[in-house]
Amino acid sequence: MKSIIYFTNIGCIPILLPTNFRFMFETIYSYIKTFVSFTENEKQIFEDAFSFRQLPKKTRLAEEGKIAKELYYIVKGLVRLYYTKNGEEITGYIFREGLFASSYESFLRQVPSIQTLEALEDCDLLVINYKTLEKLYNDLPKMHIVARKVAEQRFINAQAMLSSFILESPEERYRKFEEQHGDLLLRVPHHIIASYLGITPVSMSRIRKRLME
Repeated sequence: MKSIIYFTNIGCIPILLPTNFRFMFETIYSYIKTFVSFTENEKQIFEDAFSFRQLPKKTRLAEEGKIAKELYYIVKGLVRLYYTKNGEEITGYIFREGLFASSYESFLRQVPSIQTLEALEDCDLLVINYKTLEKLYNDLPKMHIVARKVAEQRFINAQAMLSSFILESPEERYRKFEEQHGDLLLRVPHHIIASYLGITPVSMSRIRKRLME
């Protein structure tokens, strides 16, 4: 039996987990099979590099001023990346199920983070640390392709966000968010979504009211 760690406000609780937990990796394999395929042996190497972790809501996975040492794949839950400026939290991204999350610049360069990563919901995560990932690149060369594709998708997302802020009005940004991520309006506090869209909570409330009329 493998063990997982559940983090609570009073400490860490080890929980036994069946050795075969491949079902947690199925969404990863579904994604990467479009550009690379793993043999059964390669899947085992890949899975052995990760640990499973359950975290309660509001747990910080990376903190401003500290080096991010881990990369997370979200099996269940939501994670928010935010900046702090003049005491105000500014949401940079909301990671959901099926995405890899980290304070990427800090993690990849191993330098202090300028961001904070926080669980918005209770989360089930697959976790790999920096040293293990570096070793995985040697043990499983196909990981270079996987990493490149993940990086490409992050670049595309960042470019789309930048273009949205330059070309679209606040209402257009909200409309697009509602169309693409409508379920998050039921899972994420609206002041966090407003911050992500670059508008005030009052403005977003007015936009929502106007669109409902």
